[in-house]
Amino acid sequence: MMQQIYPAPAHDFRYELNKDFQFAAAHYVPHDEAGACRKLHGHTYFANVTVAGDELNESGFLTNFQLIKSLIHKRFDHTVLNDDMLFSEDISERFPTTEVVARVIWEVIQKELNETPNKPKCLQVYLRETPTSYVVYRPKQEDFS
Repeated sequence: MMQQIYPAPAHDFRYELNKDFQFAAAHYVPHDEAGACRKLHGHTYFANVTVAGDELNESGFLTNFQLIKSLIHKRFDHTVLNDDMLFSEDISERFPTTEVVARVIWEVIQKELNETPNKPKCLQVYLRETPTSYVVYRPKQEDFS
């Protein structure tokens, strides 16, 4: 994977972890505004996830790099995103646009982090859909409660 500099979220935590990974998935956006994206098509998504916190776990990790990748890769790689229960055609905010996929990645990761004793926070999900198009999702403070 090509090394890249990502926009950095402001924070005052002691530790910051960043994990890069990719996954291949297909999707379609069932809305008139989507144009050609209404048809099923695929991408190789490149993601960077930023996790921060003040305390390390008993192994000396903020969280394990592999955990971050596996939560997303195992669930979404080589799938049709629209088939996942996290995306619903019943709710327009759940169509698997790049913005929504980035937010869902955050939701999946933060849910897992909330179960750990040291409670790190996922501060940012950077998701590249094509070589020229990407989204940055940063949760607001109230999203962590």
